[in-house]
Amino acid sequence: MPDSSFDYVIVGAGSAGCVLAARLSEDPAVRVLLVEAGGRDSNPFMRMPLGWQQVWRGPRDNWGYYSEPEPHCGNRRIFLPRGKVLGGTSSINGMLYVRGHPLDYDLWRQQGCAGWSYEDVLPYFRRAEGGYRGDTREHGSSGPLGVSRNDVRNLGFDLIHQTVINAGLPMSEDFATEPEGFGVVDITVKNGRRSSTAQVYLKPARSRPNLTVVTNALTRRVVLVGRRVTGIEYDRGDRTTFVRARREVIVCGGSYNSPQLLLLSGIGPAAELRAVGIAPLHDLPGVGENLQDRYEVAVTHRMRRPWRVLDGATFRSGDPLWRRWRESRAGMYASNGAALALIGRSAPTRPEPDLFCMALLARFEGYRPGFSELIGGPGEMLTWAILKAHTENRAGTVRLRSADPLDTALVDFSYFEEGSDVAGEDLAAVVAGVRFVRSLTAPLIAAGLIAEELAPGAAVASDAEIAQYVRDTAWGHHASGSCAIGAGGDAKAVLDSAFRVRGTQRLRVVDASVFPRIPGFFIASAVYMAAEKAADAILADARATAPERASTTLS
Repeated sequence: MPDSSFDYVIVGAGSAGCVLAARLSEDPAVRVLLVEAGGRDSNPFMRMPLGWQQVWRGPRDNWGYYSEPEPHCGNRRIFLPRGKVLGGTSSINGMLYVRGHPLDYDLWRQQGCAGWSYEDVLPYFRRAEGGYRGDTREHGSSGPLGVSRNDVRNLGFDLIHQTVINAGLPMSEDFATEPEGFGVVDITVKNGRRSSTAQVYLKPARSRPNLTVVTNALTRRVVLVGRRVTGIEYDRGDRTTFVRARREVIVCGGSYNSPQLLLLSGIGPAAELRAVGIAPLHDLPGVGENLQDRYEVAVTHRMRRPWRVLDGATFRSGDPLWRRWRESRAGMYASNGAALALIGRSAPTRPEPDLFCMALLARFEGYRPGFSELIGGPGEMLTWAILKAHTENRAGTVRLRSADPLDTALVDFSYFEEGSDVAGEDLAAVVAGVRFVRSLTAPLIAAGLIAEELAPGAAVASDAEIAQYVRDTAWGHHASGSCAIGAGGDAKAVLDSAFRVRGTQRLRVVDASVFPRIPGFFIASAVYMAAEKAADAILADARATAPERASTTLS
């Protein structure tokens, strides 16, 4: 690298990092470096919406993390997929675009996070969105992120729609304005192609001379002099490079890698750092604490007759569905296969919706290697994936395995920890979700449209039996909160409301780890919003300190 000094150094070219690189480099007067441990987003299945199921299969684009054994889930190690590629998880996820309930963000503000109410964050949702609904109070149409309505004609909509109507449940035409009911979930797809942050934010900015992108480069540590951050060190091949940050370092590694990097840099709980041989430079107890993820389980049925919507699908170039997608960017390959959802409450007393029940045309038993195999033939399954929107559990942690940056972090969610009231509350809500979708499918079984429930199966009937099924099969993949924003008196707060790491200078974190409480249902849209908000905060600080910086430069 000819010049190892930049104004802004961004670590992680994922869902947030690509947004920041694009926004900060809009100013031609600043130089921006974006460092990514993964490679280019060249996998062709990343462009094809239904191809997301194929991207998970190999390790090239997926970090493939696992949790530590979860003692209250049969000591299972839960698969934790994360994008190892430009665009990060936005390049490999299911593309569902759901913001959550306005109360999610209002609660952040009530907890002392100034500037984080729903009304505060709404402009950033709108700025990111290039949606089909046009410019409205809730939506934007000119943002980089393509947002489309999923084509549900072949996704069992009529069947499920009628069942919902018969049950007297409300409908929702737009989950942003009507955050409860049955409806079609929007997806981050435009013109039949995935809208990852690598494609819609970073790619248009790559031609700017003031933006440098380095891939296959693993950041070892953030470098501090006292509490002042001066840059980073990263490994690429067999070479370690120090890069100076004239203004700021912004860590965008996600809920596992961001706390890991802070800890490797000597920022975190002092006793834990010493235990792995790292000298504490800043004792910040909240780093790696407050880790949260939602719980998901599946209720799977065998249809009496195949759907046949995937007939001919081999996911190889030349099959009829591939040809249609290539020629017209239409058909099943232009869908993510999971468009229909019910959002509701596990109990009438809940202050906001806490259950998301999503219909899929496959057997779907959690994100683990090989999960996407269709058992029984294409289209013969109907699965309800049930998500508990917000876990009440805050006991999850990210810890260092060792001082070696190549070692993966120790991730422990403490799912359904026994002896905890919140564990019982979470478990009861998921059990209620299983009973709810069973009530919807019972008429379809009676009518002969569904042959049988395969999982958990009719024999699993009591609350205790369903709860055990949940413990045996639950998974999650929306980790949040491990570098949380919070008020100054909050022991788990790592950041202030402008993403700055408390007690340091010129260091921020921007990704899902900043959320003090996990936002409802799917977090990708909230990450895009947060990155847009962070760009404004960074630029505002730059303007405020411009006279001071100019004076320092002249001296």
